[in-house]
Amino acid sequence: MAESFPFPTLLIFLIILSGLIFTMGYKLRDDPEAIKLASSDFGHFHRYNPAAVLYPASINDISSLIKFSNKVSTPFSIAARGHGHSTRGQAMAPNGVVVDMTSLKNYRPHVSGISVNSSKNSGININNNDNYADVGGGQLWIDVLHATLEHGLTPVSWTDYLYLTVGGTLSNAGISGSAFRFGPQITNVYEMDVVTGQGDFVTCSPQKNSELFFGVLGGLGQFGIITRARISLEPAPKRVKWVRMLYSDFSTFARDQERLISLNGRKQRNALDYLEGSLMLNQGPPDNWRSSFFPQSSHSRIVSLVTKRGIIYCLEVSKYYDEHTETTVKKELELLFKGLSFLPGFLFEKDVSYVDFLNRVRSGEEKLHSQGQWDVPHPWLNLFIPKSSISDFDAGVFKDIVLRRNITTGPVLVYPMNRTKWDDRMSAVIPQEDVFYTVGFLYSSGFDDWEAFEEQNEEILGFCDRAGLEVKQYLPHIKTQQGWINHFGSKWKAFLKKKALFDPKRILSPGQRIFNN
Repeated sequence: MAESFPFPTLLIFLIILSGLIFTMGYKLRDDPEAIKLASSDFGHFHRYNPAAVLYPASINDISSLIKFSNKVSTPFSIAARGHGHSTRGQAMAPNGVVVDMTSLKNYRPHVSGISVNSSKNSGININNNDNYADVGGGQLWIDVLHATLEHGLTPVSWTDYLYLTVGGTLSNAGISGSAFRFGPQITNVYEMDVVTGQGDFVTCSPQKNSELFFGVLGGLGQFGIITRARISLEPAPKRVKWVRMLYSDFSTFARDQERLISLNGRKQRNALDYLEGSLMLNQGPPDNWRSSFFPQSSHSRIVSLVTKRGIIYCLEVSKYYDEHTETTVKKELELLFKGLSFLPGFLFEKDVSYVDFLNRVRSGEEKLHSQGQWDVPHPWLNLFIPKSSISDFDAGVFKDIVLRRNITTGPVLVYPMNRTKWDDRMSAVIPQEDVFYTVGFLYSSGFDDWEAFEEQNEEILGFCDRAGLEVKQYLPHIKTQQGWINHFGSKWKAFLKKKALFDPKRILSPGQRIFNN
């Protein structure tokens, strides 16, 4: 669904003419190449042309741009764009200005407190004494990983895909199979620098400017642009025991997942470090773009199992270790697996490096790139489902809609999290129950058939509504103001208040369509 808009050349002229807004070294481009790159995203079925793209050389460039928009009689919209991995145009600014945050890769972020050590990337600074990293909002998590490992440290909460920016994931939540134990990425932040929707540069934390701090985390970019985040670090492991187990019964699969995430203390040595579940459908080989895992010798019997059952559920877990724990990790896993009810003979194990495990999606991405199958439409749907509703969801969606339509390509994730690992003061919205599931339909489609996947998404959401399932969207794509009010629920009034306080002219992140439906 492509939409293009005329360039407001007068606006660009005014911005360029205004000598008060940019420091030396900035680039404001409105050429076709820059516009094209900023007018689409990973979803590849929305296209909205900005008027221009800013490649800032400093944080002041961003601040000045926002202040200028506030001053003109008709403010123009501004959207921060990281790696462009949104799927619904959330990082776009129709007729406005897109800020390319990755151009600040080598900009040294403002750092308060004691001295730190810079990595080869000057946008990442490591504090070895207090175990944290000051990281620019435009930094990729893969670069954060490599920079912290140079000091024997690592963040503990990750996304499955590491080629995303820090500011981008913190504006949503940042989740993966580590969230059940370590919380989403937004709960592992000590402090941030934010440029608000009024152009003010603000350092915030739970103790200082806390309303902005908690608002921005999970705030979908509505209150400010994250230019620095102070991320907690812990000693890094060296290797990973990586295991997958197969199930034919959903209730057993869910029960075992919930049992395993009940062991979730951050310092609890016998707890897992990662847990995710997924569906295996009768479409193609048992490996998918996320990783190549199962031994070739087992492919035929796995395919036979999936063909017979229609859906098989895969439980994927990992346990990290180093030279101090390598003699005990195997025994710890054996104790954790004791009493689980996976299918006999369908447990598979790998031993890989820590980096290879965290970056496991990359090899699949490179393979799809080589086949021309990466830059295709991705009409994704991500949901949070209360534990009390997950069996109904399995029956009504997995075993009915998904099997009946038989179009699902790409992974379908389903795994539980603990609500206690989230901070309700933040803007991110989750179900109220102590345990809830994330379900991700990570579709890949062709350019001519993505509408069928959108129809499936609508049928899934319609089923949830009719069945009274209290679901919440993650990476939400909501089409009406009332839909957004329902999404935020009890947080809506606070969300409105913060918008009026930090971005009163509603300049930031128009692509979310919260205030400009």
